[in-house]
Amino acid sequence: MANHPTIRFAILIFPGFPLMAFSAVIEPLRAANTISSRLLYEWTIVGPDEATIIASNGIAVTPHYAASRAPEADYIVVCSGGDADRLTARKPLSWIRKNLRLGANLGSVADGAFYLARAGLLDGYACTLHWQSQPAFLEAFPHIKLAREIFVIDRTRFTSAGGVGALDMMIELIGRHHDRELARQVAEWFVHDRIKATADRERLQLRLRTGIRDGLVLEAVAEMEKTNDRTDAVSAIAGRLGVSMGQLERLLKAEFGVGPAEHYRRVKMERARDLLAHSKMPVREVGLACGYASFSSFVRAYKAVFGTTPGKARKV
Repeated sequence: MANHPTIRFAILIFPGFPLMAFSAVIEPLRAANTISSRLLYEWTIVGPDEATIIASNGIAVTPHYAASRAPEADYIVVCSGGDADRLTARKPLSWIRKNLRLGANLGSVADGAFYLARAGLLDGYACTLHWQSQPAFLEAFPHIKLAREIFVIDRTRFTSAGGVGALDMMIELIGRHHDRELARQVAEWFVHDRIKATADRERLQLRLRTGIRDGLVLEAVAEMEKTNDRTDAVSAIAGRLGVSMGQLERLLKAEFGVGPAEHYRRVKMERARDLLAHSKMPVREVGLACGYASFSSFVRAYKAVFGTTPGKARKV
């Protein structure tokens, strides 16, 4: 392995940050140092100020620095909480922009992409974030390319959907910084089989989220999620998959206990619920964004799935 200068990481955390994603950033760096017996990486924890920050599971972490006096970093990783779609902390942005001018790389895990996008720091880059937040992100930032992957590395930007996706992303970065053998050893350190192909990562993400094992059902659900903003008929999905409506009906009933039309409606309503919770879109526009030209049809569908109207759900 050739000699390289130590790469400096800074992890910027906000209240409610997911501890698993946070650890998945730092632990691979520690493992790389241990395996190589060299100081390949250094890391520091940065907060908006010097106050102790509580993670989503209640564990307290005290930052090494407030952003206003944090040192320079080669890589900055934003790790934010469940309110990332509303996070507007301004103090850390001057520190981030200063580091970018010096050539730093910038990334995020979980829903941190919201914070970066709102500051204009993802313009012109592809990114990803947690699957639950993707509908609201698409509506808020339609000009940003959102990739439905576990992680995305696009030039000087790197983003992950969180969880094991952050681990995959860090292993990939280690491989790029040094060599694939070290990356493989880091993966083995965590008893982790790396998922290399994009299609495999997407299927794994959907499989982990839904528990679906049948490959054709996975493909059908993936199609439904990709088209949950359209008025596509289920027959169009069956056609794209190259199966008959009868076959699709049998498969989905065996998996979910309901047919494809009812499951497709639920997929659309889950998107609607996310938009109602995480965006400021008017309720009528939420219906349009979920493929319902008729507002009354949208209200009926939402109530059939969740037992309440979208208007009442917005007020909760």
